[in-house]
Amino acid sequence: MTQISKYPVHKKVEERMFEVLRETISHLNNAEDIEDFLTDFLSPVEKIMLAKRLSIAILLHKGYKYGTIAEILRVTPPTIATVSLLLRYSGKGYRKAVGKIAANEKMNLFWEKVEDMLSKIPNSKGSDWVYQKREYERKKSVRKKAF
Repeated sequence: MTQISKYPVHKKVEERMFEVLRETISHLNNAEDIEDFLTDFLSPVEKIMLAKRLSIAILLHKGYKYGTIAEILRVTPPTIATVSLLLRYSGKGYRKAVGKIAANEKMNLFWEKVEDMLSKIPNSKGSDWVYQKREYERKKSVRKKAF
């Protein structure tokens, strides 16, 4: 379990530490930099703990029940309840993050539906669509295998 020192840091020092942390995170521009930072900065247990909390928030947003979330993520109902309370009452950071994730998933779903409709267009001579259709089908099969 993660622990903090029993000796508190001076309030000004603590504020500056959080400022530096925020700035550091905000300057990470790509997935590789973020992964490198998190791997070096957090222990494996801390990474899992944070990922589970975010996953709980996403699943709650999608309407999953506590029992299902507990089974999928191997977390306890009190952990789920804590995240749920934050989402409802004071977790504007959670709400922003979950909202962005949900919007991105909706956009991806929209484009998948567009691609599905386009894949039903019959082939025509001299069209680049034959190649595009094959590429779409290949990507679709790769996505299915990933899940």
